[in-house]
Amino acid sequence: MDTFHNFINAVSFSLNVTGALITIWGIIIVLLEFIKKELFCREDCIKRNELIRIKLGSYLVLALEFFIASDIIKTIITPSWEGLGILGAIVVIRTILSYFLTKDLKRI
Repeated sequence: MDTFHNFINAVSFSLNVTGALITIWGIIIVLLEFIKKELFCREDCIKRNELIRIKLGSYLVLALEFFIASDIIKTIITPSWEGLGILGAIVVIRTILSYFLTKDLKRI
């Protein structure tokens, strides 16, 4: 049973790391695009800013999915009512964020 808990912890940790790396990667890409736009392309700034914002939003939505999966897997090892309540709150908050980010991305 201890091996199972260690495996679940490792999977959960790797999903959290993956979500963080996706977030960082998206920020780096978007930051470079923003700097490039500011230095070399001053026309149509509003449209370009909107495209940059959409790209960052897509990375954030993807990273949120990894964080939610990690929280769900982590609850497998600690199925207490308190753990389930915390997981429920986290999933609801992250799902709402993900929903509105996705809605915003589709609108644009």
